[in-house]
Amino acid sequence: MSIPLSIAWTDGQLVILDQQKLPHEIDYLTLETIEDVYEAIFTLKVRGAPAIGIAAAYGLAVAAQLHHTETVEAFLEAVQTDAEYLGQSRPTAVNLVWALERLLETVKKAETAEAGKALLLEEAKRIHQEDEASCRQIGEYALSLLEGRERVMTICNAGSIATAKYGTALAPFHLGSERGRKFEVYACETRPVFQGARLTVWELQQSGVDVTLITDSMAAHTIGAKDIEAIIVGADRIAANGDTANKIGTLNLAILADAYGIPFYVAAPASTFDLATRSGEEIPIEERKAEEITHIGNQPVAPLGTKVFNPAFDVTPAHLISAIITEKGIIQGDFQRNIPEVLNLYAGKGEKS
Repeated sequence: MSIPLSIAWTDGQLVILDQQKLPHEIDYLTLETIEDVYEAIFTLKVRGAPAIGIAAAYGLAVAAQLHHTETVEAFLEAVQTDAEYLGQSRPTAVNLVWALERLLETVKKAETAEAGKALLLEEAKRIHQEDEASCRQIGEYALSLLEGRERVMTICNAGSIATAKYGTALAPFHLGSERGRKFEVYACETRPVFQGARLTVWELQQSGVDVTLITDSMAAHTIGAKDIEAIIVGADRIAANGDTANKIGTLNLAILADAYGIPFYVAAPASTFDLATRSGEEIPIEERKAEEITHIGNQPVAPLGTKVFNPAFDVTPAHLISAIITEKGIIQGDFQRNIPEVLNLYAGKGEKS
């Protein structure tokens, strides 16, 4: 049993696990151009907010290697254009823009185009390494909150294949498995594209975790019937007041946790926080194509021409969140005040100090 990985920089090339083909086929793709990276992010071959940020960082570095400009100014302009292009691939995931902006800030130090190419690649690798370390720390803090609790529910996939390693919401289960600590995880299938069924279940099985699959509509019954003791989810963006955007269906679980009186935890790295966004009302919600709901694979399950509303995310208000677990610490209580205090962030800027 081992923890699966989603992204690797191998022999000077960006390699990703094609998550569209899971769980039936394990296929690794080499992404050679910026268009390859954009397409991989947009079509969910690589997904999960931290992994998206890592892939975009490498993508910008890969694209930069192909620019042959006469001046450093022209090089920086080309890199800026590339960053804007990649930034449109998944607009809700704040890690995407965060990673690109971090590389853009780093490359400003370059005195030549060649130096800029090296700086971009070094920074992309640094982001990758930092994410693995932060996920492990998130897992440590989550294990402390879950002490004495074994039966836990989750949705979507906030695990090792959504990050550099270990994951966020799934980190305590992977770490627990390494240490012999037992959990019973109940994973919602996560409509419309079944990321819970296809990815979370597969990933936890690879790590030797006891996992049971349920449909999204079974969550309320399962909490009562199986005596679920906590719910833990990931996040794609967290506003300054603690409102959290995550995969559609997360809000349902937060409301159920409140009704059943069990804790509802959000696990996310500091890069997922956006203090420039004051509340969840300001978070853009991506809408995806109708076929993700009207079809399963290539098979239609609804009448042709059916009208569809397909938001990819919902926003859980801060008052329904028991704690936000980060690599910097556990945030509880007054999120508006405690988020910048725990993360050491400049309020209103959404960047690390």
